[in-house]
Amino acid sequence: QVQLVESGGGLVQAGGSLRLSCAASGRTFSTYAMGWFRQAPGKEREFVAAISWDGDSKNYADSVKGRFTISRDNAKSTAYLEMNSLKPEDTAVYYCAADRWTGVAGIEADQYDYWGQGTQITVSS
Repeated sequence: QVQLVESGGGLVQAGGSLRLSCAASGRTFSTYAMGWFRQAPGKEREFVAAISWDGDSKNYADSVKGRFTISRDNAKSTAYLEMNSLKPEDTAVYYCAADRWTGVAGIEADQYDYWGQGTQITVSS
């Protein structure tokens, strides 16, 4: 069983930056693809960003391209989401997820086997 723990959420003004971290337990983090998803109040969970097991492939939602950067440090079993130029519409609970099988930076939530508990991001205007 893999446990994922997100951190780094909080309140920020529009235009500001935050960095989320997702620490994973277990010894096989380096084989997992990792993804970030978010869910705003009253909306469905949506894809934000994903990174392949080796970090060579990344995918982003159109809404965050050029503003968010996903990365990983396999030595620390941690994935990151650097968020810049934040907008009020980025307000949501952000979840990290791990895919233990494919290693591919997928955009579908169904691909992911393990999920963190979520961390709240609130962007004020």
